[in-house]
Amino acid sequence: MVNSPFSQALQRAVATLGPSLGLLSDLGDRFVEAGHELALVGGPVRDAFLGRTSADLDLTTSASPEETERILAAWGETTWDIGRAFGTIGTVRRGTTVEVTTYRADAYDRQSRKPIVAFGDNLEDDLRRRDFTVNAMALRLPSLEFVDPYGGLADLAAKRLRTPAPAPVSFADDPLRMMRAARFGAHLELVPSAEVYAAMRELAPSIKIVSAERVRDELSKLLLAPSPRPGLRLLVDTGLADHILPELPALRLEIDEHHRHKDVYEHSLTVLDQAIALEGPATGPPESVPGPDLVLRLAALLHDIGKPKTRRFEAGGGVSFHHHEMVGAKLTKARLRALRFDKETVNAVSRLVELHLRFHGYGDGAWTDSAVRRYVTDAGPLLARLHRLTRADCTTRNARKARRLAATYDELERRIARLQEEEELAAVRPELNGHEIAEILGIRPGPVLGKAYSFLLSVRLDDGPIGKEAAADRLRAWWAEQEKT
Repeated sequence: MVNSPFSQALQRAVATLGPSLGLLSDLGDRFVEAGHELALVGGPVRDAFLGRTSADLDLTTSASPEETERILAAWGETTWDIGRAFGTIGTVRRGTTVEVTTYRADAYDRQSRKPIVAFGDNLEDDLRRRDFTVNAMALRLPSLEFVDPYGGLADLAAKRLRTPAPAPVSFADDPLRMMRAARFGAHLELVPSAEVYAAMRELAPSIKIVSAERVRDELSKLLLAPSPRPGLRLLVDTGLADHILPELPALRLEIDEHHRHKDVYEHSLTVLDQAIALEGPATGPPESVPGPDLVLRLAALLHDIGKPKTRRFEAGGGVSFHHHEMVGAKLTKARLRALRFDKETVNAVSRLVELHLRFHGYGDGAWTDSAVRRYVTDAGPLLARLHRLTRADCTTRNARKARRLAATYDELERRIARLQEEEELAAVRPELNGHEIAEILGIRPGPVLGKAYSFLLSVRLDDGPIGKEAAADRLRAWWAEQEKT
């Protein structure tokens, strides 16, 4: 049986762990010498069978947190016990982070989802409480005995997602596991079993007892996957999205019998795919929008969420969505705030949603230099993302139209580059600063000075650089008109 498929898979997994294997075996020896069990568990084991390495190493043990801390303090370079209430003690050795958790046998408060922490006495029961079978595999240390009581390796090979405990029980214990199912679908291409899918549909409303912060973090991890589409589809199809991101399933507008408008839901998923394809490499410069970029991906997914509220059926069978970008920006801001995203992300994503249609006023290049300057300054530091969002928003099947739109946007980007080179648009300011404006007009800082500054900024955008003397003349003329009113 040495050359059986299982043996070969285990050998490959152990080889993947090679750089950490000496360290893990040494730690395993320490625990065994102290009379305890130790096993590598969860994600690092799963990833090893996939040929991937994990940055952090998660282990589980029969030792109490106090005994674990004593062993790690003598072995590691530094230790921490921030997870002590859950039985977790951490350490770092030779740049590798290790977290060791005492076997758990938790119960759950079904109203709050908070676990009632209880320590267990064997590895198999500890594995049973984990979210999915592919995360319920372990390697005992230092023997490297493979432990897989729930068939996780077979599920990983079959790209199947199952739970160690019955799915309804597992999801009732922690509803966030349903969102993790979607994430694993996106990251690992795992397909939920029939039982898992049915339990997700049945228990979808229970996601509401999970904190917004945990939902946000799980949604973000899903969106940062190489291909989020399968996970997003699962959220929508099971009804989970109705409770965490209802604007997404709302995009499934019925297509009229003449097919005169797109399926907005499918269009949005395609825009997301295309935006991801336009991201730069992770190590690229900021102007390349290094991926994965959460702001760009959120904007791509949500850019049309204003359409359901603005849809109008016109005479003759047409459909319009007037001002959906403005409505969508407000809906985006409200939803991201409800999910407890940080202020910077909320403002950036909602601004991109607001601006995503601006290019379509460009026509065949009819914008003046003033309009191009405003496009750049309105986008500000989001310009590189706006470029990609606008290009990704073209999902037409008409190849000629697609080529024309791409060529037009190429031309706009060339004009932007020229004006930026000539005028340093990224740092565009009025040609008079606040002190100079106050001195010319004889006014103090305040709302009036702000209005004067805004006026000169509009002059700068409309006319480009005109020099300080001409700017002062325009300011005095504007002030004279203000005094008349």
